[in-house]
Amino acid sequence: MTITLDSLEPALSVRQVLTLERVLAGEPEVVAGASHLDRPVRWVHVAEAADVGVMLSGGEMILTTGVLLAGDEEKQAEYVRSLHRAEASAVVLGLGRAFPSPPAVMRRAAERCGLPMVVLHRPFPFAELTEEVQSRLVRRKFAAVSLSEAVRTELTALITAGAPLQRLLDEVARHSACPVVVTNLAHRVLGTAGERPAVDDVLRDWERIARQAGGTEGDGWIRAELGGRGERWGRILLCGYRGDTATGRLLADRAAEALVLHRMLGGGAACSWEEQSAQSLLTDLVSGVVPARQLLPRARAAGLPVNRRTFVPLVVRDGDTARLDRLLRLLGLPGLVAELADGATAVLLSLPRDQDADALAAHFATRLRTESGPARTVVAAADPRVAWDDVPAGLREAQHVADAVADSSAVLDLPPVVRLKDVHLRGLIRLLRDDPHVQSFAERELDGLLCEAEEDLLSVLRTYLATGRNKSRTAQLHHVSRPALYRRLEAIQVRLGVDLDDFEQAASVHIALLAHDAQQQ
Repeated sequence: MTITLDSLEPALSVRQVLTLERVLAGEPEVVAGASHLDRPVRWVHVAEAADVGVMLSGGEMILTTGVLLAGDEEKQAEYVRSLHRAEASAVVLGLGRAFPSPPAVMRRAAERCGLPMVVLHRPFPFAELTEEVQSRLVRRKFAAVSLSEAVRTELTALITAGAPLQRLLDEVARHSACPVVVTNLAHRVLGTAGERPAVDDVLRDWERIARQAGGTEGDGWIRAELGGRGERWGRILLCGYRGDTATGRLLADRAAEALVLHRMLGGGAACSWEEQSAQSLLTDLVSGVVPARQLLPRARAAGLPVNRRTFVPLVVRDGDTARLDRLLRLLGLPGLVAELADGATAVLLSLPRDQDADALAAHFATRLRTESGPARTVVAAADPRVAWDDVPAGLREAQHVADAVADSSAVLDLPPVVRLKDVHLRGLIRLLRDDPHVQSFAERELDGLLCEAEEDLLSVLRTYLATGRNKSRTAQLHHVSRPALYRRLEAIQVRLGVDLDDFEQAASVHIALLAHDAQQQ
């Protein structure tokens, strides 16, 4: 059976102890420190000694009749001060022979120290309260340990099965019932899990939470450091955790252990999680499944500047993600890099509005092509966007341009940054490739060559039309003699029933071939 936080005994605070049935029978009254009743109670002690504070370790609720304090106001005040120094959670005084009414000295001292002081107006067997609270605390600690082991077992099983980081975080979020965030040391968000609206609320306020991440725990969030061998490289945070703080720390520690193990077994570095984070964000932007406005908190938390910026959507063909990311840092260009599909990599630049976005994009593309050497790297771009909501359309346009030149970069003279205006007819065909009428047109025009046996003739036709019907260049690219090329071109014209020397017929076949190739990708 899976243990969840809902099955845990609630954390015991001073307020909760005072609501126990056995305590209510003693008619408790809070006479000081009423604003501190949510202090956790770690243990309960019956103690009459005036110097009991030296025997405490913090978090204890002290039960006393005050018999050794009666008649000595200095001892009464020092008794309260010693409990405060020992960080006791509260003091409960049973009224009776020693103190028939709440002692004013102790009450004033407790109020000054912020120590909850409770008096019991009816005789009360302290042993029953001690037994009740101790048994509840023991049950709670046992449940917390059981939860810890259950979480450790489940996370280890996921790691062994090769589960991705997101799957582990989802499991932690399920147990903690609150948003979970993983960051690097610069507070850049590497991963999130939990109910999407709650996660978005956290990310919208991420700057404040990130500042708190390096300080003391509070406001319902709990952190655990990620690292090993004396080196920290990140942290995991439970944001808005509503359970017992000690149990939350235990849960965060188990999650941290699992994440460190996941990294070690995966053989990757923390930056690979940054790549996954960027990939998830840019993939969601390109797909359009999630509205751009909802992705804005994720972009900001991932370290992308978004206020008063110019966004330049790029898609790079045959570009290595790590090399692109390194080049961005070298040039001082803020942006995200993520691998998409089919050898395409998305790059989203975020530039100050007073900078020349086109010039910086061209500089980036030129440096990239220079470093690529003989390899022909294609950098496709959409026009810069100043509105975040326009970024998804820009990324899709850049991807469309990159696709349009994917199979023709060897025969096209491309500028450093290729835009929609540079792909001409090829770009239009890419946009219309899924139209049934275009598909039917392509099949009808190329019917005589659309079989495996004629693939060689189709390749010759493709090169011949792409080179502007240059016979010498076509023969050179296919390593055949001019007479041999003429025979192949004659065979192509016979099978298609066209005259390739006629401009209109050649243009019709060229458009059909472009549509056919676009449909195959």
